[in-house]
Amino acid sequence: MAKVKFYTDEHVSPAAINGLRLRGVDIVTTQEHGLLGASDEAQLRLAASLERVFVTQDADFLALHQQGFVHAGLAYAPQWTPIGDLVRGLLLIHDVLTPEEMRGPVEFV
Repeated sequence: MAKVKFYTDEHVSPAAINGLRLRGVDIVTTQEHGLLGASDEAQLRLAASLERVFVTQDADFLALHQQGFVHAGLAYAPQWTPIGDLVRGLLLIHDVLTPEEMRGPVEFV
């Protein structure tokens, strides 16, 4: 079974990213792709082109989803979500769902 790969924006804690990488999760960041400060739409487009679920703690992305913006999946956690809960929620998505199942919906972490 293919595993979900993630793309995070700048709102996701480096500690969460490192925690996921330590557990073998394929995850890249906006910063690594040189898109820090880029529009939300540009970031979602890149994540979709890379076939990566977009991970954010910015509610603006929920609005883009509601407007019908096409993406490879969206994982959203409110900004007050503890890092451990964020890591566990993303690990669950990674371990249980396929990239095809994630394409289009929003998963709330």
